[in-house]
Amino acid sequence: MLTARSVGPLLLTAAMLTGCSSPKDSVKSAVPVRTSAPTSPAPAAPSAAPASPAVAPAEVRDSFAVLQATYNDGCTTEGNCEYFLNRVLSNLTDLHDSTKASPRGPAHFAAPLTWTDKLRQTVGAHPSFPDLVLHRKLLLDTRDKVNTWMQSHPEDYR
Repeated sequence: MLTARSVGPLLLTAAMLTGCSSPKDSVKSAVPVRTSAPTSPAPAAPSAAPASPAVAPAEVRDSFAVLQATYNDGCTTEGNCEYFLNRVLSNLTDLHDSTKASPRGPAHFAAPLTWTDKLRQTVGAHPSFPDLVLHRKLLLDTRDKVNTWMQSHPEDYR
């Protein structure tokens, strides 16, 4: 009687030998792969509803709470620095978007928006980890200034 344990090595060996038999491909699939388009196009699915609108930014208080959580993290754990710096930047970006969409209006959040705009202009839209390390002080100083400003405006986050 054949079992999965006895057949497994045979299948693995067969797959490896099959893969080695073609100079053009380094590995061949045991299952045929369609390389051409189907002969007749599939009918388009009927649209039941219009496309959903863009998701609105989170409330200012929610974005601020997420940003505050970065104070419990840092570049102190090996391998965590890239995650941490990207997280702070992402949280500041989310808070920036929330303040711009707030019913209080961008004028109310002029100082935090100025700081986050300066940060975004300095580090760019999609900074690399070395860029974030280079601008780490600006990134964390911006977070701290925004935090201080928000703490002096509790009506915006409570």
